[in-house]
Amino acid sequence: MEDGKIILGIDPGTLLLGFGVIRAVGKKAEYVDMGVLDLRKEKDPYAKLQAIYDCISEVCKSYHPDELAIESPFYGKNAQVVLKLGRAQGAAIIACLESGVRSVTEYAPRKAKEAIVGNGAASKEQVGLMLEKTLGVKLEARHLDATDALAIALCHHFESTKPISAAKGKGGWEAFLKEHPDRVK
Repeated sequence: MEDGKIILGIDPGTLLLGFGVIRAVGKKAEYVDMGVLDLRKEKDPYAKLQAIYDCISEVCKSYHPDELAIESPFYGKNAQVVLKLGRAQGAAIIACLESGVRSVTEYAPRKAKEAIVGNGAASKEQVGLMLEKTLGVKLEARHLDATDALAIALCHHFESTKPISAAKGKGGWEAFLKEHPDRVK
């Protein structure tokens, strides 16, 4: 039996950081865990980065992820917000890389929501409902902030199982067609 791969999804933040873990075997994905790191009481921005690093290091020790899918910072009205999110993202990425994660992929927030719900502007509640149906689990309301992270992990799984994504870096469609002549009609 194939063990599959563990995908860690992270929705970085300096107030709330969400993480979601799935196990992927072939085209099937299974829910493993999810959680939220609440940083709202911490005022020191550098202590927040240390807490992010420590939390994600522990998640990596517990689940030994093979791949990281992380939400990319997006530009809003305030460039300082993007800078803070980038720092949070960096602390999480370094924790994963030091723990042996083999690859890191960034996804825009809308991309993950679109992959799960079909609408890039979907609410956390809509994303949570579709995750429950797709993964066959009941998600607790306290984990609502982690639904985006779980969606990012599942989006990564969907992207990596697409035929064109699987052939990426190996010659694109030409290589895919050579490797899978039975899929051409």
